[in-house]
Amino acid sequence: MGGWEGGIRVPGILRWPGVLPAGVVVDEPTSLMDIYPTVTHLGGGVLPQDRVIDGRNLMPLLQGEVQHSEHEFMFHYCGTFLHAVRWHQKDSEALWKAHYVTPVFHPEGSGACYGRGICPCFGEGVTHHDPPLLFDLARDPAEAKPLSPDTESLFNTVINKLDRAVAEHRRTLVPVPQQLSLYNIMWKPWLQPCCGTFPLCWCDKEGDSALTFI
Repeated sequence: MGGWEGGIRVPGILRWPGVLPAGVVVDEPTSLMDIYPTVTHLGGGVLPQDRVIDGRNLMPLLQGEVQHSEHEFMFHYCGTFLHAVRWHQKDSEALWKAHYVTPVFHPEGSGACYGRGICPCFGEGVTHHDPPLLFDLARDPAEAKPLSPDTESLFNTVINKLDRAVAEHRRTLVPVPQQLSLYNIMWKPWLQPCCGTFPLCWCDKEGDSALTFI
């Protein structure tokens, strides 16, 4: 669903008796990217200093030491294409979200891409918005009513702020090989452990001579 809340706003459940307080609901923007710095912190490790780490350590938030997420901006991608940006404004209750690109839903008005099977990230299957579609998720979490300069006095201020955040974010990006490329996800039998003659692999463990296909 690209950057729409229907594909992003999902619950996360954590349980750690004696460490995390039970029955607490945290209504703050977080990301799966936060898992890496959180686990690194818990393991006593040190994050790399030669790059920008987009995730944040979640422990202060989960343990109630702070009330707000460290994320000010969150960038929502569809594949390698930036579709939307979220701004968690610290000095107000506003939670702004701008869509630069949205998938073309099929059938029209369905709220998903049923006709295609999966929403495309680029090409003819998306719509580019200039100016972006802007929502205040604090008041409109369903993203049903896009704002405009006529309905929101801060429209241009917010869009300019988000545009600058996108420009700064893109300056931190470094091209890397695609981890989920076809070559990287295809089965490579020559890398598969084999105790016998491929493809009839078997292992004789502790006297068990049964043939095992891997």
